[in-house]
Amino acid sequence: MALEQDTPEQLQSMIMTFRVTELQALLGFAGRNKIGKKHELQNRALELTKIRSTPMQNKIRELYQTAIEAQQTMMGPGGQPLQYNAAAYSQMMGLAGYAAGQQVLTSGRNPYTQATAYAATAAAPYGSQAYQMKPGAPVPQPANVKFKKLPFYDTHGELLQPTSLLAQGSSRFQEAQFQFYLTPQQATDIASNRDIRMGSKLDYLYQVQLRFCPLDPSAEQGDEFPPSICVQVNGKMCPLPNPIPTNKPNVEPKRPPRPNNITPLCKLSPILANTINVKWAADYAKGWVVGVWLVEKLTSEDLLDRLKNKGIKPPEYTRELIKKKLTSDDDDIATDNLKVTVSCPLGKMRMSHPCRPSTCVHLQCFDAMLFLQMNERKPTWQCPVCDSSALYDTLLVDGFFQEVIKSAELPLEENEIILNNDGTWNPVPQDEEEKKKEEKKNDEPDAECVDLSDDEGGETPAAPAAASTDAPPAPEPTEEEAAAPLPPLPPAEIECIDLE
Repeated sequence: MALEQDTPEQLQSMIMTFRVTELQALLGFAGRNKIGKKHELQNRALELTKIRSTPMQNKIRELYQTAIEAQQTMMGPGGQPLQYNAAAYSQMMGLAGYAAGQQVLTSGRNPYTQATAYAATAAAPYGSQAYQMKPGAPVPQPANVKFKKLPFYDTHGELLQPTSLLAQGSSRFQEAQFQFYLTPQQATDIASNRDIRMGSKLDYLYQVQLRFCPLDPSAEQGDEFPPSICVQVNGKMCPLPNPIPTNKPNVEPKRPPRPNNITPLCKLSPILANTINVKWAADYAKGWVVGVWLVEKLTSEDLLDRLKNKGIKPPEYTRELIKKKLTSDDDDIATDNLKVTVSCPLGKMRMSHPCRPSTCVHLQCFDAMLFLQMNERKPTWQCPVCDSSALYDTLLVDGFFQEVIKSAELPLEENEIILNNDGTWNPVPQDEEEKKKEEKKNDEPDAECVDLSDDEGGETPAAPAAASTDAPPAPEPTEEEAAAPLPPLPPAEIECIDLE
């Protein structure tokens, strides 16, 4: 089926349906390198759509028609060949027709996961079921459960709406199968946006994200994997986070609660179904939900830019908070000032973007960039000051401490300030710093005393006193005094020498 228009977006959608043979034929026609993996060939072929060349567009249409003709013969559920045409294609996708389908594709929701896709109808005998179950089993309905928003991902489409994992029979181990389709634009977004910032490791900026959570409609649910879970995507084993070991007896280790990126296992084509097979251990006291979304991956720099664009908490707000804390009547002892630090409790360095959650009541801030980088590696979203919840949506840059950090009155080597009860601040006085150093010096241990007297225990004569020039000379002793025996000398004092 050839498209009448030849916009670059339509040409890219055609290329995304090509197999390796069609991609190599197109690159050979354009004189480009046709050796490499399929995603490399797709990237080179997508670059050709930027060339406004009629022969190139005709070649893309020709190869697209060849790819469509290769799909003309399909096998239906009864084993009979199903002749391909536009009407059958629209029925297979759960649409009334191609034109109506294009209108649905422009909406934010993927048409292949509508509630009608859960029922097997005669009008769409092949490929329209999004949830495959045993014959006679009840058809599940979408679960009325909402997943928690993940700050590092922007949602661009719902590929498989949240659906309950229903247990069939009394067997402990259950199995269910799901299908979803990508629209042409979604397939193009995934294929043409690759993250090359991680070096040689290939990553996708647009990802197909698989999530699990408990079946509990009373509140938003975070990610949680069912026990003994095993997932296959298009017949290939899907790697899951490794379980966290536990020392508790008879308790199965749980996997880290995070979403799973299944993009490398997906078929980036709008005419091919992606099949997910889930096996898990049923717990009849607790149900589970599965869902698939198209998301865009964000970085800590992206979230920091959004945080700054959201606005800064006015300095007046923090000044009023300081006055309230230092003049509170609930305190037994009145406080005129309070010493705080402008260094981050995470990095122990001066903050660049001081922030704190609106849900916290403490004055101490932390650096927004360090906090986001920490949660990008391991998302906990806990305040590093009081350990309470610090969700991204509650973070605000504090204008008061930002003024303090940028102030010329704060020395570069000083990270402590004094908050006054009138809402002002001052650097720590220099004399107080000197007093600290003096107290530290006085706390050092006294110097050791070393006895340098003779080892044999002999007495060391006392050193003669220095003669004074002003004193009169001593009288000469008489003959009787000279003949009298000398009195014993007093014990010599031990001389202490400081070896420091």
